[in-house]
Amino acid sequence: MMRLRRQNVEHPFGKLKACMGITHFMSKSLKNVSTEMSLQVLAYNMKRLMNILGTGG
Repeated sequence: MMRLRRQNVEHPFGKLKACMGITHFMSKSLKNVSTEMSLQVLAYNMKRLMNILGTGG
C-alpha cells in the first residue's frame, strides 16, 4: 500500500499548496475539496500570469 501511495500525484498538488501558503483543505467532502483545489490552482495560475506579464503601470 505504501509503495502505491508514493506513486500518486500528490507531490504537484502539495507543491502548489505550499507555494500559496495553504497547509490543509478547509472542507471535508470530495466534491468540496475538488472545488477548493480548483480555486487554488486558478489563483496559482493567475499569480504566475501576473508575474509573467506584469501588472502594468
